[in-house]
Amino acid sequence: MGSPSYPPRSKRFRRLAAVVKSLRQMPIPQAKSTYRRLLLVWAILVTGSVLLTLNLVRLQVVQSPDLLKQARSQQMTYLRPFIPRRPIVDHNGNMLAIDHPVYTLYAHPNAFKLPKPAVAEKLAPILGQSAADINRKLDSAESGIRLEYSLAENAAARIRDLQLDGLDLNQQQQRLYPQQNLTADVVGYVDVDQVGQAGVEYSHKNLLERSVKSVRLSRTGMGAVMPDQVPGGFLHIDDLQLQLTIDSRVQRAAQIAVQQQVKKYAAKRGVVLVMDVQDGSLRALVGDPSYDPNEYYKAKLEQFKNWALTDLYEPGSTFKPLNVAIALESGAVKPDQVFNDEGEIYIDGWPIQNFDYSYVGGRGPISVTQILEHSSNVGMVHIVQQMKPDVYYSWLQKIGLGQITGSDFPFEAAGQLKDHKTFVESPVDIATTAFGQGFSLTAIQLLQLHGILASGGKLLTPHVVQGLYDSSGQPYWQPQQSTPKQIFSLTTTQTVLKMMEAVVLRGSGKGAQVPGYRIGGKTGTAQKASSGGGYQANAKITSFVGIFPIEAPRYVVVAVIDEPKGEDAFGSTVAAPIVKSVIETLITIDKIPPSQPMTIPTPTPSL
Repeated sequence: MGSPSYPPRSKRFRRLAAVVKSLRQMPIPQAKSTYRRLLLVWAILVTGSVLLTLNLVRLQVVQSPDLLKQARSQQMTYLRPFIPRRPIVDHNGNMLAIDHPVYTLYAHPNAFKLPKPAVAEKLAPILGQSAADINRKLDSAESGIRLEYSLAENAAARIRDLQLDGLDLNQQQQRLYPQQNLTADVVGYVDVDQVGQAGVEYSHKNLLERSVKSVRLSRTGMGAVMPDQVPGGFLHIDDLQLQLTIDSRVQRAAQIAVQQQVKKYAAKRGVVLVMDVQDGSLRALVGDPSYDPNEYYKAKLEQFKNWALTDLYEPGSTFKPLNVAIALESGAVKPDQVFNDEGEIYIDGWPIQNFDYSYVGGRGPISVTQILEHSSNVGMVHIVQQMKPDVYYSWLQKIGLGQITGSDFPFEAAGQLKDHKTFVESPVDIATTAFGQGFSLTAIQLLQLHGILASGGKLLTPHVVQGLYDSSGQPYWQPQQSTPKQIFSLTTTQTVLKMMEAVVLRGSGKGAQVPGYRIGGKTGTAQKASSGGGYQANAKITSFVGIFPIEAPRYVVVAVIDEPKGEDAFGSTVAAPIVKSVIETLITIDKIPPSQPMTIPTPTPSL
């Protein structure tokens, strides 16, 4: 029987026919072994084909959305360019904070074509370093040596002009504060990451950081951005700037005045605040000691704290005019009422004396005005005792004790006032509150409270931000201030202001007199509370509050000096001259005309 013939349809069939023919010619055992091997190979090929098909289905169907997303993320990139923060200016447009370019200089000695000493000699006069110091740095590594962190634009240009190989200038933005420490307590500072850490830089970062959307750009296979895909105008920068109510001229006058007194009396610190009672805007807020925000990293930690807003203290006699206003408004006393000033009284077994009791004794019959003139503690206790405890406490809450002022500064602390039950059931707590002790507040709240008297009875919100303005001075955004709450009647405030004027003319506030101008004020010399309870033996806080001009009040000025040293350190001697100096500056700047000829007061003991 002959071998079957196969038509030559393809090479594959011919190969198969050859294999079959060879198998038939093999011995039976060898043919079976070969057949099994072929079957195994065929099974492997079929299995591989099936698995490959399943993998294709997985990639093309099941995982297709995820793979497509990954591919697009590799082909596209989102770019959010660095945009400088908006500038900060004062009320008159003077620059307080602005971004400017600076450069970091890196050296790569392995790429130098000149010897290291020669490179060091060329860089020394530009960097303000000795050639020897630069050369030592160049010897420290072969590449990536940082020679300078923040080079100015002109210094970077001089380095470029040297055309030296192996030098690398990297540009970054840096916040510049041209006024240095003048407005540090108001403006604050930003850290190396351009993040606000204090003051307006922190509280209004949403206004200072320009809003720039990220842009989606295509990339090449090598990862490079394709420039033809960059949309036009995406780097547009507006010309808006954040304007404050602060006047740098008033600020500087206040700074000089408080620095002089802090130094003269070896005080721990001092603060001055000036508020315009037309709207609650702050013309000045100065603390001493302060810091330079350009070099914030050199400052002590406690200097970053704006203690006019964060630290509580007992206001002492500067709170007495508020108590008089409360008593008048509630109808408990009349302006011409007379009280007996014994000089010393006992409340629940606790002695309460006037500050001058040891050498003056009791003054006997005394009017409300004279109580403020002489800063009589005993007289104030008698005034407050005319009110029911519940009524008095409700008035203290109404004027805002125990609360924050609501200013636009960050980190403001709320004052402290005893709870209702403790207060009304403790006659001695009521008595000490009468002359400004037993509770606490911040300097900015004292400013706000006297603003009630100066504004005709309205509770104003102190604020420092005026709004966003463009380069032509047109407003883009302005904050909406809350409607002032009416606390006292105009009659009550006018009465109290006349009493405060008497304090400056004939009482303890003579140090704030300015010839030709009607000024009201009140001194304060309070014991300093101890953290363990009671009061510190040799520590006090002196203060003075001035309001002027009395006939049409415009400004409230508060000066507080912490722990002045010396036997003559009182509110009248330490703080009042500061307020006088600031008022004289305001008169000059605002061209305020004189009120009346100066009245020569009769000398009286100072507080």
